[in-house]
Amino acid sequence: MSKPETASGAASERRHAAVSWLLVLPLLVPLVALFLAPLGRILWVSVTDPEPGLGNYQRLLESAPLQRVLISTFRICVETTSLALLLGYLVAYVMTQSGPRHRLWITGFVLVPFWVSVLARAFSWVTLLRTEGIINSALMHWGIVGEPLPLLRNEFAVVLGMVHYMVPYAVLPLYSNMKGIDGRLTDAGRSLGAGAFTAFRTVFLPLSAPGIAASGVLVFIFSMGFFVTPAILGGGRSVMIAELVYLRMFQSIDWGLGAALSVTLVVLVGGLMALMFRFLKPAGLVR
Repeated sequence: MSKPETASGAASERRHAAVSWLLVLPLLVPLVALFLAPLGRILWVSVTDPEPGLGNYQRLLESAPLQRVLISTFRICVETTSLALLLGYLVAYVMTQSGPRHRLWITGFVLVPFWVSVLARAFSWVTLLRTEGIINSALMHWGIVGEPLPLLRNEFAVVLGMVHYMVPYAVLPLYSNMKGIDGRLTDAGRSLGAGAFTAFRTVFLPLSAPGIAASGVLVFIFSMGFFVTPAILGGGRSVMIAELVYLRMFQSIDWGLGAALSVTLVVLVGGLMALMFRFLKPAGLVR
C-alpha cells in the first residue's frame, strides 16, 4: 500500500473516532454528573471526615470487628459463588442437552426470578426458614428432628438467599459458552474409547472453563454488594460490607468510615472487573 493511501486511511480512522466521540459525548456528561461526581464526593469524605488524612483507612486495617466483616463478606461471596456456579453449570448443561421445547421451559424458569423483587424473595425465605415455618414444621412432623432447627438469622440463611438470587446470573453466561462448544468433539472422544464421564471431564469441561470463569467473576461481583438479603435473612448476625456501610452512615453517623468502606468496596469490584477483562478477553467472552 502506498504512503498516500496509508495517510488517507489514517485520516479516515481519525475522522471516524472523532464522530464516535461526538456521539458518545452526550452520554458521558450525565454519566460524569450522576456517577463519577458522587463517587468523587465519597472519596473526598473518606479522607476529610472527621479530619484530613488516611485515618479512616487506618481504622479499617487496625479494627478487628471491621476486619471480621470484610473476611465474612469475602467468605460468604466465595460460598455463594461456588454453589451458584455448581447449580448454574448443571442447569446450563441440561439446557444444551435438551430439545428445543424443554430448553424453552428451562429458560423460562431461569428468567422468572428476574421479575420477582429481591425483597419478596427474602421474605419468602423468612416464611420458609423461620422456627414455625414450612421446613421446620415438616421436619418435626416427620420425626426427623425433635425441635426446630436454627435456619434463620445466620450465615446459612444468607448464603441460601444469595444463591437463590444469583443462580440465573450464573446460568446465562455458562449457557452462552456451552452452546458454542461443538458436540462432535465429545462424540469423537467417546468414539475413541472414552466413557461418558471421561469425555465430559477431558473434553467438554475444559472447553467450558471460560464460561465458568466469566460466571464466577460476575456472581462474585454482584455478591459483594448485597444488602437486602443479608439484612433480612442474617438478622444482624451475619453482617456484610454493604450493610455495614449503611449502619455506619445512617445509624452511627460515622460518615468518614462509611465512605472509606464504600471506596474499599468499589476498589475491590473494580479490581475484579479488570481481572475479568484481562483474562477473559483472550477467550473471546469479552470484546
